[in-house]
This record gives sequence, C-alpha cells and structure tokens, in this order.
Amino acid sequence: MDLKEKIRVIPDFPQPGISFKDITTLLRDGEALREAVQRMARHYAGAGIDMVVGVESRGFILGAPLAYEMGLGFTLIRKPGKLPGDVLSVEYDLEYGTDRLEIHADSFPPGTRVLIVDDLLATGGTIAAAMELVNKLGGQVVGLAFLIELSYLGGRKKLEELGDYDILALVDYKE
Repeated sequence: MDLKEKIRVIPDFPQPGISFKDITTLLRDGEALREAVQRMARHYAGAGIDMVVGVESRGFILGAPLAYEMGLGFTLIRKPGKLPGDVLSVEYDLEYGTDRLEIHADSFPPGTRVLIVDDLLATGGTIAAAMELVNKLGGQVVGLAFLIELSYLGGRKKLEELGDYDILALVDYKE
C-alpha cells in the first residue's frame, strides 16, 4: 500500500507558501492506519524496546496503537500544564521564540529503552527536545519513528548529529 497516496496535501495552509500534509485522510482509512502501525512495529521488532513515547499530539495517535501492537507501555510528552503530578520539562527554540515540553517524572525507570513516535519530522527541534526529556529520566533512545518526513527541511541530519539512532519515516516529501 502506498501510504503517501492516503495523505491529503493542502496548499497555502496555514499560510501562503505552506503545503500542509493532512494525515486525517490516512487516519480515517482503517487499512492504511493499520498498515502504518504494523510497518513501524515490524521495523522495530527485536530492537529491545521497553516503552513507546508519543509527542503531543499526533504522536499519541500513532504511538498508542504502536505500543499496543508491540505489547509495550506508552507514555506522553506534552505541552506545559497538561500533565498532573511531578514533571520534568525542557525548553527548545522555535524559528521565532521558544516552546516547552514536559513528561511525567515517573514515566519509566532509568535504563528504559525508548522509541519516540511523532507524526512528522521537519526541522527536528521538537524531537530533539523529546530526546532530551527521555535522557533526563535516564532512558535510552533506541529509535525515532515518524509517519512523514519533510526531508528538504533537514531534520534527519540534525538528529543524526545528536547520535546514532534508528530513524524511520514511512513517507518522505523531498520538496
């Protein structure tokens, strides 16, 4: 199945010049959603992963069923103020300004082998921040899984500069 055919591209959204990749068309197709999750699960089978971590919010949509498929637990990385209890947080740079992500301080014990999941790899800033949170908890990032990669934005290169990680993107947009 060609998953790229299941993704709707909306020109000039949310602003002129942006070509938005709308995954809702893939998500509403049960066979396509199952195929995406199963491809990720097959790719990481045998990698010794202990926990799947999803990044707000579309990383939840893919990460939870992936964890289920792999028989693993799932935890969340969220925007500030969304998680109850004790959290660890990290601030990261955006093109204009900064943002922050948080994770529960008790999400997993030190030494846990983690797969981070999100819908999109663009510049890599959000995922680099998610990796920092996992590291703060003493986790070991084993892989980074995405439905879409916008390879023309250079996110993979940024992540490769951070270390040797298994990076999977099921669909690549080269421009």
